[in-house]
Amino acid sequence: SSGINAEYGAKAESDLSDGFSLQEQFISLKEEQMIANEINPTLLRRKYNKGHWDNAIVLYREMEKLKWNEENTKTMQRFEFHVFGKNTDHLPDTHVLDLSEDGYIKPHIDSVKFCGPLVSGISLLSDSVMRFQLDEQNYADVLLPRLSLYIMSNDIRYLYTHEILPNPATLLDCNILRTRRITLMKRSKVS
Repeated sequence: SSGINAEYGAKAESDLSDGFSLQEQFISLKEEQMIANEINPTLLRRKYNKGHWDNAIVLYREMEKLKWNEENTKTMQRFEFHVFGKNTDHLPDTHVLDLSEDGYIKPHIDSVKFCGPLVSGISLLSDSVMRFQLDEQNYADVLLPRLSLYIMSNDIRYLYTHEILPNPATLLDCNILRTRRITLMKRSKVS
């Protein structure tokens, strides 16, 4: 987990290095703007939902996106190739999650009914702090910088809950104030 800004317990540190990767500056500010320009007309027509069907998300909007304009298609193809390589065993849609500045994601494990061993996301518009937690002693708080790509797998994917902390989150004695955050998520298919 070298290069990852994090606080963690000993087992979580080992599991994080085995099941979590982060690439900062995966997309550019220009690519972020082009993606936002394409999805905002749909998202901004929707109100933020106060609660999610599985009670995991507060103050969010979401959509599934299969088709992108020409420029954004190139970015999505690069995203897919980075996460899955030549393997096409992933869900075709991009799940777009728009989290309000006052929203947050509660601790949860993505359902094995809906996605397989890889869960990935690109963070748009804001930095945020994600917490992975196995138990009281084994947790990791990780900075997800704006424009970064993360990939969860192995025990981090299946045994640890993950959440986006509410404002203001504290990491390494610094307050991280999150604004509106959009995540583009790609997931592998259920095996």
